[in-house]
Amino acid sequence: MHTDTEACVRAVQSKDARFDGWFFTAVLTTRIYCRPSCPVVPPKARNMSFYPSAAACQQAGFRACKRCRPDTSPGSPEWNARADSVARAMRLIQDGVVDREGVTGLATRLGYSARQIERQLLAELGAGPLALARAQRAQTARLLIETTALPLAEVAFAAGFSSVRTFNETVREVFALTPGELRTRAARAPLAPATPGVIALRLPYRTPLNPSNLFGHLAATAVPGVEEWRDGAYRRTLTLPYGHGTVALTPRPGHIAARLSLTDPRDLTQAISRCRWLLDLDADPVAVDDRLRTDPLLAGLVDAGPGRRVPRTVDGAEFAVRAVLGQQVSTAAARTHAARLVTAHGVEIDDPEGGLTHLFPTPGALAGLDPEKLALPRTRRTTLTTLVAALADGTLRLDHDTDWARARAELSELPGFGPWTVETIAMRALGDPDAFLPTDLGIRRAAEHLGLPATPAAFTARAADWRPWRAYAVQYLWTVDDHPINHLPA
Repeated sequence: MHTDTEACVRAVQSKDARFDGWFFTAVLTTRIYCRPSCPVVPPKARNMSFYPSAAACQQAGFRACKRCRPDTSPGSPEWNARADSVARAMRLIQDGVVDREGVTGLATRLGYSARQIERQLLAELGAGPLALARAQRAQTARLLIETTALPLAEVAFAAGFSSVRTFNETVREVFALTPGELRTRAARAPLAPATPGVIALRLPYRTPLNPSNLFGHLAATAVPGVEEWRDGAYRRTLTLPYGHGTVALTPRPGHIAARLSLTDPRDLTQAISRCRWLLDLDADPVAVDDRLRTDPLLAGLVDAGPGRRVPRTVDGAEFAVRAVLGQQVSTAAARTHAARLVTAHGVEIDDPEGGLTHLFPTPGALAGLDPEKLALPRTRRTTLTTLVAALADGTLRLDHDTDWARARAELSELPGFGPWTVETIAMRALGDPDAFLPTDLGIRRAAEHLGLPATPAAFTARAADWRPWRAYAVQYLWTVDDHPINHLPA
């Protein structure tokens, strides 16, 4: 969008928050860059220049605005709605892969050379992978500086910097303040009482956001010991590269309040990325809802509760296992089966705040399970053990940067994987916004209620008008049935 100067100027002059994250405004006279909704008086159009990323602004010599804090705006919805190499690269960078594995590791995951990835990112985002990762490190550092009491030297390494000197130089260049000055400014603002070891932050999103189906779904399907709904928050355990953690996510007006407890602060970047992915916070609900409203049969459902998101997962392998356990059984039965696996094979943790007791078992931990001990039909046992083996040896990858078409093909080759299981995984683990479940029981009931075609083939053909947002159409269709997944728990 940054190449459409006229549209960008209109968005800035109207302070339209819907475009935050789509592009960034660089002010030539002050050498700062802002989000479109910056509350200050808009500059003259001739003094504006537009960039596709914060990293591109920083690379061009602009510093972040201290009023609108553009580095904290929602991410571009493009990266979660596309399956090309640039979108997959951005999802990996946001997940901290460049900090952990370097540009070579990023390229290897994508199946390209480092030079090809550099060229593609420069062409579309105006910055290469190192610059994009640097911008993210700066944002993570700011969060740690302002929300924790960690010594600044520890903040530097926790944010992914290789040295304290690089940390100091980057923070000063990006924010025009030293790390110490950032902490002093944050200390002047009224803060909630801090809990030792807990990082409290706000996760922004584009409005509207309907929390009912999002948190209702997560709470209704929560696996005991791994997830829970407590005091108005969805809580769960996280398995992370350097350790583990817990997170509590609470819907608030204009943001999601997140409370993270990590065994290693170096995991903060990935923990934030996983939480945003879980709640689909980078979506553009206006674009989605406007498309679905064009169908008269969906318009009423959209108008009744706009802004529905697709509830995803923090771990693709975990969700695939749970999807198999949920085949042809009730939500309660699926939770029971998953809880048994967790108790038998999950790693125990301490949770001073609530009832979280285990990490969900990894594919490696499940690879040695005895199928005869599973309270499942024999064919389902085969399905589960085959899936776990493929995940454990790396034959099958279900990360949110995985190629959607290839993953679908690989899943379909496994025994016991029909269209419902494959599309459920595509929707919630892989994040494909166009995944569709015509054979799902709740969707079939909605189709009957609305007068949509009854057969899967005819229904799929009818739903072609909803593309590329059929996964969101599924969320609205599910509201026809009065199921706990549609309601926030009491």
